Amino acid sequence: MKIATFNINGIKARAEALVDWLRVAEPDVVCLQEIKSVDEGFPHEIFDGLGYTIATHGQKGFNGVALLSRLGLEDVVRGLPGDDTDEQARWIEATVVGDRAVRICGLYLPNGNPAPGPKYDYKLGWMARMRAHAAGLLRSEAPVVLAGDYNVIPQDEDAAKPEAWREDALALPESRAAFRRILNLGYTDALRARIQGPGQYTFWDYQAGAWARNNGIRIDHLLLSPQAADLLRDVQIDKETRGGDKPSDHVPVWIDLDA
Repeated sequence: MKIATFNINGIKARAEALVDWLRVAEPDVVCLQEIKSVDEGFPHEIFDGLGYTIATHGQKGFNGVALLSRLGLEDVVRGLPGDDTDEQARWIEATVVGDRAVRICGLYLPNGNPAPGPKYDYKLGWMARMRAHAAGLLRSEAPVVLAGDYNVIPQDEDAAKPEAWREDALALPESRAAFRRILNLGYTDALRARIQGPGQYTFWDYQAGAWARNNGIRIDHLLLSPQAADLLRDVQIDKETRGGDKPSDHVPVWIDLDA
C-alpha cells in the first residue's frame, strides 16, 4: 500500500500538476493539505477516471485537508478530537483496507508564528490534543499512519540552514519537544527509519532562490505505529514534482507498506 502526503497549497491552482503526479506515482492513498476549498467546492471532476474515493474536510480560503484512496475509505472522521470549538479544518482520518486494514490520519498542523503569542499557544495546544488522540489510536493495536504537514523541523539536520530557524515556531524547543512526545508514545518517523543524515527536505520557500540553492527544511512527516512500522518497505521524497509553472512549495513524501 503506497501512502503519500502532499501539501498542495491550493487544490484549484495546482489541480493539473496533482493529476499528472497521480498518474505517474500511482499512490494508493494520498493525504492532501491546504486544499483551501470548502467541501462543495472541491474539484472532484479532475479525478474522474483515476479510481479514487475522496473525502474532504474543507475551509474557505484557508487550511483544508483531504483523503484520496483507490482502496475505498471507511469510518471517515473529520476534525481532531478534544476541542469542539476549534473550527479550523486540519484533521481527517479513515480506514483503508488493502491486504489488511490501516488507519490513516491526514493532518495540517498549525504553523504557530509569530511566537510567542496566541497562534503559538494554539499550535502547542493542538499538538497536545494530537498526542492524546494518537495514544488512543495505538490502543487499537492496528497499523496507524499519521501523515501530513507537521510544521515542525524535528532536528537541526532537517534544515539546510538551521540557524535561520532558531526563533521560528517550526523549530522552537517547545515545538520539537511536543513532536518528540508524540514519537515517544511508540511511533516511528518513517523517513528516519530508512534514511539518515542531512539534505532530506520537503519544503522550499518561494523566495530568495531557495529551491535552486536547496535551502530547504523537512516538515512533512509520516509517523507509524509499531504495527505499521513492521510493514514498512520503502520511503521516498518525490522531488520531481517541484517542476512546472505553478509548483507547490512542498513536495510529496510517500511510504510503501506491506498491506
